[in-house]
Amino acid sequence: MHFQTDDYYYNPTRRIRLLKTTAVPSQFTFLHGNPPSSSLAHLDNPGKPSSKKSTELFKAPAGTKGFMWGVYLEKETSLAASVSCFPHAPLCNQWDDITVGMKVEVLNTNAVLPSKVYWIATVIQIAGYRALLRYEGFEHDSARDFWCSLVSGELNPIGWCAITGKLLVPPQDVKRNIPDWKGYLMKKLVGSNTLPVDFYLKLSDSMKHSFKVGMVVEVVDPKHVSRTRKAIIETIIGGRLRLVYTDQSDAPENAIADFWCHMCSPLLHPVGWSKKVGHDIKAPGTRVEFAVTKEICDGPPMLFKKCRYVYMEGGFFEEGMKLEAIDPLNLGSICVATVHKVLLDGYLMVGIDGTVSNNGSDWFCYHASSHAILPVDFCKKNNIPLTVPQGYDPKTFTWENYLKKTKAQAAPAKLFNADYPGHNFSPNMKLEAVDLMEPRLVCVATVKRCIGRLLLIHFDGWDDEFDQWVDHQSPDIYPTGWCDLTGYQLQPPPGLVDVTETQATPNKRCKPFSYGKRRKRHGKKRLLSHNNDDSQHPGDNGSPPGLVGLNLPPVLLDPCTPSEVPLIHPKTEQEEQEIAAVHVKVEEVEMETPIAQPDSCQLVSVGVVKEEQKHQKSERNGAPEPSGFTNESNTGRAVTQGVKG
Repeated sequence: MHFQTDDYYYNPTRRIRLLKTTAVPSQFTFLHGNPPSSSLAHLDNPGKPSSKKSTELFKAPAGTKGFMWGVYLEKETSLAASVSCFPHAPLCNQWDDITVGMKVEVLNTNAVLPSKVYWIATVIQIAGYRALLRYEGFEHDSARDFWCSLVSGELNPIGWCAITGKLLVPPQDVKRNIPDWKGYLMKKLVGSNTLPVDFYLKLSDSMKHSFKVGMVVEVVDPKHVSRTRKAIIETIIGGRLRLVYTDQSDAPENAIADFWCHMCSPLLHPVGWSKKVGHDIKAPGTRVEFAVTKEICDGPPMLFKKCRYVYMEGGFFEEGMKLEAIDPLNLGSICVATVHKVLLDGYLMVGIDGTVSNNGSDWFCYHASSHAILPVDFCKKNNIPLTVPQGYDPKTFTWENYLKKTKAQAAPAKLFNADYPGHNFSPNMKLEAVDLMEPRLVCVATVKRCIGRLLLIHFDGWDDEFDQWVDHQSPDIYPTGWCDLTGYQLQPPPGLVDVTETQATPNKRCKPFSYGKRRKRHGKKRLLSHNNDDSQHPGDNGSPPGLVGLNLPPVLLDPCTPSEVPLIHPKTEQEEQEIAAVHVKVEEVEMETPIAQPDSCQLVSVGVVKEEQKHQKSERNGAPEPSGFTNESNTGRAVTQGVKG
């Protein structure tokens, strides 16, 4: 849903705009029938022309291939965080098996043969789920290096060609004179590692989850963050859930109110959680509509992430205690905060000091073990700017004077979760991160700072005011290539066209309003649409002046429609001709390729294969063989499946 500028009131103390209770969205998704031309098109009607104020949600066009992480990393001279840094990411526990120097069999794109052939390559660099490969034979020549996804199904362990009967053919551009390819490969393969044979099986298992479409849960209310409301799981992509609220009574007619979060998010709870801990929950309304057609049932409690058990008797948090906390409405700020209410099971209602709201509508629920609440002077000890209440000078603010003036007590440091097992993140590492102010967006991001468990995430191409503090085990950060693996659309930095493979030029559009949205003076993150409405002019849709005229790369406007590309690409060859049973005459002995078992490796000249193929073609067409096709090509030789791993 989109709201206009007049629908917000400005909060100067927190540099945010809060939504008015009388606000009515100008854009929304329809449940039934055909929407008017000035409204948002339903997901089932992609491609319908829209007006200047509307936005269509549909998957990327067929010409869009995705963000080219390899090119971007080389351009930024940055490294990507390892998959092992993300405990919720697929194959996290098995990623130590993937190492630099590993040998794999991969499609040879540098061959002259018309059919698919393969060759052995070495992993030169690993960046998240992607790897930089170099064909064997190029040695130290990096000119032919290429990036490939490690989880796309395109890489195979050594010996795969022998098992499947595929040909190993060296690249045609290898300049070294290697007369004995078998001996060369045997020397290179001795003592080397390769891809585990069950790699893709483990990948498939690691992407399974127990949440199902149609399950009912409790989740934070984006219009009233101090309460929860019931929602139904409408879509699941890579563990991320699109939740449609069961109560649509406060939504405009025919509109859908939804929310995105990960299945391990601390914002997600089983039905009955609010009543159990004493948290406020939105009362059921009179209008209940669903976009989910599958069976509705409550999500089993065992599926939800369990918080650390805390002892609440004798020296626990008390109402009125002061602390420092990450502002839930401005996640790049750590602010002076107060415990306003102590719930059961270790949950606290925390509010930011100096806010405009006095009715508790902006209080936020944190568990006592959360790393988003911090002891006093945490910012001072770690050289982090502390956001102080209105009327106080950040340069002269001290906790000692503030506690005396407010007659309050600081929460004891022993009550906070100080566990820090360590991590492998470091500044300037690249990753994919959720914009928690627009939680349906996953963006290209960089680790800006590491303070203990906390990471300061910077969204590439955006101002520092959009930075967000997250825990290093947050389920809202992912390795590079995660979106490509799961089919979730990655939002590239604005203006970067050369690192996005595409055949379409999109127009810009505003992002819809969602939980905790704050709008800045000079900039606002935006989704892009493939709307070809020529009547739309830059700035007509409320674009900030700084973004007008930028030729932004295309992005998927709604990740709830996954890419048509399968999560795991099996190695299928039906669409192209295979090199099989090609008769080759050598010294008047008729043979076939593949020739023999793996222990009897033989080399077949590419020129001979070509000559015989040409001869067979001429015989079928009844035409004489051209006399010019008599010399063997010296571009390389085909190594049969006899090469042992």
